[in-house]
Amino acid sequence: MSLVPLHETHLSLGAKMGPFGGWDMPIEYTAGTVAEHTAVRDSVGIFDVSHMGKVRILGEGAYAFANSVFTNDIDRIKPGQAQYSMLCNDTGGVIDDLIVYLVSDEEVRFIPNAGNASTVVAHLEKLAPAGIVIENNHLTQGIIAVQGPNASKVVSALGLPTDHDYMAFADAKWNDFAVSICRTGYTGEPGYELVIENSGLVAIWTALLSVGAELGILPCGLGARDTLRTEMGYVLHGQDITPEISPVQAKTGWAVGWNKPEFSGKAALTAEKEAGAKRVAWGLLATGRGIPRSHMQVKTVSGDVVGETTSGTFSPTLQKGIALALLSPEVAQGDILIVDVRGRDLEVVVTKPPFVDSTTK
Repeated sequence: MSLVPLHETHLSLGAKMGPFGGWDMPIEYTAGTVAEHTAVRDSVGIFDVSHMGKVRILGEGAYAFANSVFTNDIDRIKPGQAQYSMLCNDTGGVIDDLIVYLVSDEEVRFIPNAGNASTVVAHLEKLAPAGIVIENNHLTQGIIAVQGPNASKVVSALGLPTDHDYMAFADAKWNDFAVSICRTGYTGEPGYELVIENSGLVAIWTALLSVGAELGILPCGLGARDTLRTEMGYVLHGQDITPEISPVQAKTGWAVGWNKPEFSGKAALTAEKEAGAKRVAWGLLATGRGIPRSHMQVKTVSGDVVGETTSGTFSPTLQKGIALALLSPEVAQGDILIVDVRGRDLEVVVTKPPFVDSTTK
């Protein structure tokens, strides 16, 4: 299992560590997951997400190559902007979802998921034409996410730019370290993801905690990251999207450039879209006490099985159990269903995520 450069720092803050995507990561700190979740919703929290991949596509035609493989249409954005996209296989399943950052025709950056970074790099290297370089910076750079309504106050206190639009980025210097300040995140709150070389991680993490102290900033672990993203209905690769779950099924087709001449998996996805998916994603909101988790059977009140949960947790904001699920296409919003929570029936209402309001912009 790999260790992030901030590993000793997390231990000094009392973090409870656990495995995720091949990395030993903080699950929660001494305040606990609910307090960390609330800090992000109400003020500001800081996450170490250095386990995520950091990749650059370089060379003449880098832009065109990226647009020929990723699902979303990079023509929709301009240099300095970011875009959610996916890399699919030939059957339309999702190899990974990622954020693409357009620098120029000769440089495209993207952030893949932790456990998939090497897989995505290897896949692209096989597809890349001569002259295109896939530069894997997974082990040389880190990422710190500052999230919450007061995120801009914390980041700007370090002299870093914060006035760019949502899904945009700016490159700057901090203490002689190159930093990319990306106005992106995974929480549903305003925030920034700071990409910096590993040697600057401890210093900038410490500085962010210091300037954010008067705002009640808390270090946050993967527990809060999961509750925050589930409240927003954001998909998690390996659960809500996989090489066997397509964007059509997961309802992430809004991140597909259907009219592009090509992208990986286009033929299979177009055929599935036209035929209609055999299972589709919905949110589930518990009406009583109980917490749905992933891979729990979902059925009608009469007992007919209609699907399975893909993610599930307790929502600190709503004080209720929530889940994402893949269900039969005949299921509709507002239907009452039952989740089998370890042999006990939990009544849920079919809901269109997000479960709480988003304030990212």
